[in-house]
Amino acid sequence: MLAMLIQEILENLLADLDGSRATLRQDIEGDVFPVTHEALAAGAPSIIGVDTPNMAGQPVVTRVLAGDQIIQHDCKAEFTDDEPFQQMLGLYGGMRAQIVTPIVIDQGTKAIISLHVLGHTREWTDADAERCRNATDLVRSELAPGS
Repeated sequence: MLAMLIQEILENLLADLDGSRATLRQDIEGDVFPVTHEALAAGAPSIIGVDTPNMAGQPVVTRVLAGDQIIQHDCKAEFTDDEPFQQMLGLYGGMRAQIVTPIVIDQGTKAIISLHVLGHTREWTDADAERCRNATDLVRSELAPGS
């Protein structure tokens, strides 16, 4: 039942913001935030099981672990000197824009929701960022009821 609710939250986020892919990454011992759930628009490739270069050192991951929501209008223009980050963009199907939002439970980032746009940049709005935060609130209530 939990997986179905999370899937519905991701699908609604994807549809509401006209994205290419919405993912939930969870903090799983022995792995650095693997993708556990995703919703895909037509033609978007899955990234479940994709081996992300230097996931623990990815600049977005380190900032999200600090509790920051990351909004990237043009991913290729950011972290240009970080080769693993730039490699990841290609591995993720030509990802060009994203919003990455932490799910904090008991004062630690326990999961991450990402909304990706493939193939083109996107100017995100404050309302888009708020919609992503609302999705994390819904998932948090499923992962840790009462938090």
